[in-house]
Amino acid sequence: MKKIIFSIVFALSFSALVFAQPRPADKTAGAPKQPAPSSFKAKYEGGMFGYSKKETGTLKFDDENSRLVFFGKDQKEMFGIPYNALQVIYPHSRAETANGGRVIENIPLPGSFLGGFIKNKRRYLVAQFADPDIEDARGAVSFKVENQELLDSVLQTLAEKAKLTQRGEAYYKAKPKPTI
Repeated sequence: MKKIIFSIVFALSFSALVFAQPRPADKTAGAPKQPAPSSFKAKYEGGMFGYSKKETGTLKFDDENSRLVFFGKDQKEMFGIPYNALQVIYPHSRAETANGGRVIENIPLPGSFLGGFIKNKRRYLVAQFADPDIEDARGAVSFKVENQELLDSVLQTLAEKAKLTQRGEAYYKAKPKPTI
C-alpha cells in the first residue's frame, strides 16, 4: 500500500515540476497596432483650463504644429495640446449600467436585479500635460473614444509623435538622466 501511495505522490510531484517551467514570452502582446486616423470623433470630458463643459467633437493630429487639437461640434478649434507638453497618456475604461438596466432594476418583480448586469463599457483617453502657457500648471484632460481598437491605435500613434516611453498600457515622458 505504501508503494502505491509513494508512486502516486512521485508521479504528481514530477508533473508539477513540468508545469512550473518558464514559458516563452508571448510575441503578439507588443505587436504594433494599425496607425490611428488623422482625425476621429471623441467626446471631451473635462480637464483643460477654461473649458468645463463636456462636448462632442473631433480630435485631430496636427503634425505641422506638433500638437493634438480638439475641434468642437461646430468644427471650430477649442484647444490644442503640444506633443512636447504631454507627460503621461493612458487608457481608462469604466463599465456603467445601461439605461435599460436601470429601468429593469426598478421594476418590483422577482428577477429584476438582473438589470444590473446590463452594462456598457466606456473607454477614455487620458492625457496628463504640463501647460506651456501657464507656469507650473499641470492638467489631465479626458476624451471618450468609441472603441478599444481606436483607443489603442490613438495611444500608440500619439506616443510615437510625442516621443513617449511605454510602461504597461501607459506611455510617459522619461525624466532626463542626471549628469554627474
